[in-house]
Amino acid sequence: MSKKAKNIVVSALLTVIFLALNGLSAPAQEKSAIEKGDSLRRAYCFKAALDTLEAAKSAASDSLEIQRIEEAAMLARNGLNMLGFCNRPVVVAREKFARKDFFLYYPVQDKSWRPVPNALDSLSDGIVSATFIPEGASSLLYSAPDSDGIRNLYKTQFADTVWTAPELLGEHLTSSGNEIFPMLSHDGQSLYFASDGLYGMGGYDLYVSRWNSELQEWDTPSNLGFPYSSPYDDFLFVNSPDGKYSIFASNRDCGADSVYVYVLEYDSMPVRFSIEDGSDDIRTLASLLPPADAARVDNRAAVSDGDGAESELQKQYVSRVLEVRRLRDSICTRGVRVDALRDVYAAATAGKKEEMAGSLIELEESLVSLEDSLNTAVKLLGKLEMEIIMSGQVIDPDKVKAVADSEVRGADNGYAFSARRMGSVPEMNVLSPIPAFDYSFMILPEGRFAEDNTIPDGIVYQIQLFSTTKPATVASLKGLSPVFWRQPSAQKYTYYAGLFRTYKDVLSNLNKVKKAGFRSAFIVAFKDGKLINVSTARKEESVKTASYNIRIKVEGDGSLSDNARTVLRSITGKELARNVDADGVITYVLGPFKDKKEATTTASALRTNGFPNAAVEEIK
Repeated sequence: MSKKAKNIVVSALLTVIFLALNGLSAPAQEKSAIEKGDSLRRAYCFKAALDTLEAAKSAASDSLEIQRIEEAAMLARNGLNMLGFCNRPVVVAREKFARKDFFLYYPVQDKSWRPVPNALDSLSDGIVSATFIPEGASSLLYSAPDSDGIRNLYKTQFADTVWTAPELLGEHLTSSGNEIFPMLSHDGQSLYFASDGLYGMGGYDLYVSRWNSELQEWDTPSNLGFPYSSPYDDFLFVNSPDGKYSIFASNRDCGADSVYVYVLEYDSMPVRFSIEDGSDDIRTLASLLPPADAARVDNRAAVSDGDGAESELQKQYVSRVLEVRRLRDSICTRGVRVDALRDVYAAATAGKKEEMAGSLIELEESLVSLEDSLNTAVKLLGKLEMEIIMSGQVIDPDKVKAVADSEVRGADNGYAFSARRMGSVPEMNVLSPIPAFDYSFMILPEGRFAEDNTIPDGIVYQIQLFSTTKPATVASLKGLSPVFWRQPSAQKYTYYAGLFRTYKDVLSNLNKVKKAGFRSAFIVAFKDGKLINVSTARKEESVKTASYNIRIKVEGDGSLSDNARTVLRSITGKELARNVDADGVITYVLGPFKDKKEATTTASALRTNGFPNAAVEEIK
């Protein structure tokens, strides 16, 4: 650590001691410590920020206070880890624009940006004030707020005369924070976007996700790393159509109403290296000044050699880099051959074309095979990079520079920012999404029949309501939801309320059902969908292997938003049940879990993703 960084750490610790000695309240100390930590993090002094927050955490006693400090510490810890995996891009240009229309200076189709609000996005807020909707597009990826105002990534497609109901892009691309500015690569295989809820340094970081053609979904996104991502807001990453440049925007070194747009030379295989926390070099690199500036970034500057130890992961990394470079060279060579053969084929006579057709098809198929191999190799390289980041290791760039160093074109190429025109608000008929049916037990103004009468596997309890010779009406449900029905014989229908995993939960709701007007209601039990004796179910429940649940208390009216349910599904696939106790307190129960370790790990993930009251409980 540099002398300057050490002085910052000492200053931070003295601040914490001063606050304690001068009688500041716990919330005031907490706020001051978090503000100090955030200030250090934004100054790229991640270790000092972490020390400040850890000291405050040790002195804290309230669980919510500790959680807020830990969330701030996590960003500093992430930043420190990411410093071991940087790259030094060649900067072509940097220009400051107003935040309200900076996107108009990107090299995209004219009139592609549409003002918000529009048919896809209802809220103009913060950084986002436009949606990318190119003229003639039949498929769109975009960011829009959910019912809680949290932005998610959606897709919609044009079908005949309407746009399909918006769908989330996938669980890997959803966090407890906001995701904005999704932009597809020109080959459609890479998706770039910004998020303030995924692994990053703080603010919005930049990410890329690769299309998995086998699973037909987007893979887990990777952070583009420093200096593309920073402790500030970094967003709207695109590669230029000609393949020469990478462009993104950031509010680092800017006022509140402006952003810088950075133009960098496109680098398909950046050389990774480590950089010293809190050093002047990190701030110089973060500024991304173009070569014409006096404080230009020196691509030949010496960097830390790390500890000199080459781990198995690092050896794999070099091997993967070699493989990717070999495949790219092969594709380039093969592509030239294909283009030349196509030209000859186009000019040939009919007889000659027949002779050449087989060779051309074979060569084109080999090119497709090489491209598939390259996509797989790039994905594996990205996963390996993340493993190295998470393990805290660094890579010596000298070991891979010979095989991975990108071509440098220099500053004489120049770059001209050219403004595009804003498009009009499009007239789009977008179908409304059909909301997912909520199987949590509730008493509503109007009752609801279950969409699916299937009973889940395992031990399940229900409350039997009544039997009748004719199908029941919604009015006869007296507000209960969900209500299931079965037809044991041609002349008889039987109705049941709720799905409960424990006898304790079904028992706590029995009186509510009776008070609603079903005085003869009683509890029944099922095992793997088949009716069994309740006492048998209780015995099996008491001895079953899965013996832990996670109970979540939700503030406010106790309802879960669509985004909250999406986050829960992305963290765990366990069933979710809604429960109201005798005092009217609403909680949600996730489970069951096979052991306490699994439940504890899941609860910890929930607490850091917007569910601070998630707690493990033993099923007795």
